[in-house]
Amino acid sequence: MLFNSRLFILVFLPVVLAGFFGLARLGRRAALQWLLVCSLFFYSWWKPELLVLLLLSMGVNFCLGRRIARSGRGLVLGLVFNLGLLGFFKYAGFLASLFGGSLPFGGIYLPLGISFFTFQQIMYLADVASGDIQPAPFLDYACFISFFPHLIAGPIVRPRHILPQLAGLEPFADWRGRLVWGVEIFLLGLAKKLVLADGLARFADPGFAAAARLEPISLIEAWVALLAYALQIYFDFSGYSDMAIGLAKMFGIDFPVNFNSPYKAINISDFWRRWNITLSGFLREYLYIPLGGNRHGEARRVFNLMVTMLLGGLWHGAALRFLLWGGVHGVYLVIHGWSERLKLRVPKALGWALTLFCVLMAWVPFRAAGVAPVVDFYRGLFGFNGVAIPEILLRLMPFLGRVGHAVPVLPYLGDARTMSLPQAVLFLGLGWFITLGLPQLHGMSERRRGVALVAGFALSVQALFFAPAAIPFLYFQF
Repeated sequence: MLFNSRLFILVFLPVVLAGFFGLARLGRRAALQWLLVCSLFFYSWWKPELLVLLLLSMGVNFCLGRRIARSGRGLVLGLVFNLGLLGFFKYAGFLASLFGGSLPFGGIYLPLGISFFTFQQIMYLADVASGDIQPAPFLDYACFISFFPHLIAGPIVRPRHILPQLAGLEPFADWRGRLVWGVEIFLLGLAKKLVLADGLARFADPGFAAAARLEPISLIEAWVALLAYALQIYFDFSGYSDMAIGLAKMFGIDFPVNFNSPYKAINISDFWRRWNITLSGFLREYLYIPLGGNRHGEARRVFNLMVTMLLGGLWHGAALRFLLWGGVHGVYLVIHGWSERLKLRVPKALGWALTLFCVLMAWVPFRAAGVAPVVDFYRGLFGFNGVAIPEILLRLMPFLGRVGHAVPVLPYLGDARTMSLPQAVLFLGLGWFITLGLPQLHGMSERRRGVALVAGFALSVQALFFAPAAIPFLYFQF
């Protein structure tokens, strides 16, 4: 069941809210029990048998948490269990293929959200072991792990942040204000997904699909596809995160902001403080720092940073392209660290332009279908596949014929029609204006959010009711 589906918005969510506030009259416990049942139903909607896996994972980790609190032992066992479960379902096939083999029992179905609920439980065990939190009652723990707004694709919320909120939940405290604010943020996130991300996909997909077939794409087609994909993945995932934040707020739970205008970053370290903030925080606190961080010399810092980013890339999926993406960002961060040590000062405008260019270049292996398509796509970006220019544009600006050759239409851009290029330019202009020219959603004034909501509402309704089917969020595959 997708957040952007009619079934979720018109049926599931109203029923869950009505039941929550109805049962809340009996007390906090009844409200949480209802949330737990609804969240488990939500998870089982895709593949009911995988609910057993989620329940097993929650049960084992809950018992391990209590054991760790009693005896101080069990954290290693918990890490082995959680990482083993994640490794089996997500990486067994990938590891077998690296050694030229295949799994003897066939393919493995990747359970939705396994990366997210596994990380949540690793954080819980680590925080109990460090004494940051005490073991939670089972109902609170189960709601923390399975709460449907973040169960499938995050954000990755901290136990020490959410469990106290569940323990002290007051369903009727400012419930009208919560609902209004939550619905507003949810609808704005929905507009990001339905209007912007899904609209940009029609300009991102053809270019990358052509590269996957090793068909040479020209310079304009490659840049349109890349600029569209950079916006698509941002609006898709930040839209999901905003919808999750809005949903949680309706039930009295505050989730952290997960994106803070990342394409405005002035260096690569700044980018990672703004992009997927909860994942970045997890990798820093539960991987980079435990590995030693920057406390043991420069060589060890570089090693720790590269391991962290490589594993962060691999977390997104069992493929070499994600490993390459993580490795590229690791190299970026290492170079940035060296420039900081040398006290190199770069003007902010230049730092921003260089950071955005580097981030865009790294999106190519993240999105492309393999190493050969990555090379082919880069060839297109830098003009080695030629510059094709629509004939209608050449008639308006004949001087462009000096740098490119005429074609009736660009075959790998949008719908490959006469108006595809103007449409792409207008759409990209709108997307990059929103991304670079406006404050991030949670930093907007109430008036600006209202204007944005009105501007996107009609298009959101049209996409919701007239689209043949809801398009899954990109991060569902991770």
